[in-house]
Amino acid sequence: MNYILFDGPVRNALLPFTFTRPVADILIGIMTIRQKWEARLGSTITTITEEYLSEKFPMVEMEENVMINAAYLPNNSLVEMISDLKENQAIFKGDDVIAFFTTENQDEVDFDSYEIIHYNDDCLTVEHTWDIFSKNDVAIRADFEYLTEDRKSQPIPKSVNVISPENIFIEEGAKLEFVTLNASTGPIYIGKNTEIMEGTVIRGPFALCENAQVKLNSKVYGATTVGPGSRIGGEVKNAVLFANSNKGHDGFLGDSVLGEWCNIGADSNNSNLKNNYEEVKLWSYETEGFAKTGLQFCGLMMGDHSKCGINTMFNTGTVVGVSANIFGSGFPRNFVPSFSWGGAAGFTTYVTKKAFETAKLVMSRRNVDFDEKEEAILLHVFEESKKWRKE
Repeated sequence: MNYILFDGPVRNALLPFTFTRPVADILIGIMTIRQKWEARLGSTITTITEEYLSEKFPMVEMEENVMINAAYLPNNSLVEMISDLKENQAIFKGDDVIAFFTTENQDEVDFDSYEIIHYNDDCLTVEHTWDIFSKNDVAIRADFEYLTEDRKSQPIPKSVNVISPENIFIEEGAKLEFVTLNASTGPIYIGKNTEIMEGTVIRGPFALCENAQVKLNSKVYGATTVGPGSRIGGEVKNAVLFANSNKGHDGFLGDSVLGEWCNIGADSNNSNLKNNYEEVKLWSYETEGFAKTGLQFCGLMMGDHSKCGINTMFNTGTVVGVSANIFGSGFPRNFVPSFSWGGAAGFTTYVTKKAFETAKLVMSRRNVDFDEKEEAILLHVFEESKKWRKE
């Protein structure tokens, strides 16, 4: 069977992260949503997404296809139901379509002609940017259980202080000495070819993905995920870093999400709690205003390729778009549009030529090409975000 993940109606609610990727490629837990489905279904999965993303993330359609709503994360019961889908059947949870069977010669899908199967169990969904960190605890636990089932961890080095070693899994090539791992509060997953430097203290749930690194004397609270090739240092709490991003120095990052190719300057901090303890509101790209999150703790949402200089201070509930460059004293406003250059004193437009030169340099350090597909996506984001920049 051919499986295809589609963005669905949540795509705009997940901006700025879905400016540069399908919903399926959001990292939560130990794997992206696409990787979770591929592992469970035993199949390579493509996506239906925005046209400007489709060259980098193409869809492969066959005679028979099962479309899956990428906002839904897999579990055993849902995978079983989807695997058993037949032609003209669809799975719904309430008014939401989770999955449906379709053929390549169907011009339109009329669910009135489908047999509707209702899914009534609980399942994890990603419908807002803040879900990525606020549901990361549950996602890490689910991925940990799946990835480590019937497998044996590499031995924990003798120099490591450890609590609840049965909840720790270390992959091949990981390096860690003279660190403290407390897995009594949740599992700790240490991926292939990773490094945790001396003096670091980590409380689970925690996921260190392949080739990622934790710097000297770091303090890490759950539920934190460090994506493939990313680095963290200082104090980090309940944060998700996508691939190849750096928060390598002292300073605090909490209740936050960083996209790919981000860099947080030394001694930068974000607030995750308002002084009056009120509910945090975040900028909404859908309403072009600030939306209630229902959360008391909510920090920084930063899109791909964005960066900040040393000693940057972010207010509670700050949203930074794609390819923004933030620096200077004081607090920048809590919505920074894509391709903004500046800080609290004001912003100008970060011209694409300069932004792309930096992107090429940054990506080349990880042996990744900044190619025409990447450039085309960022050019689209530049044009789409003009209305929010004061030019």
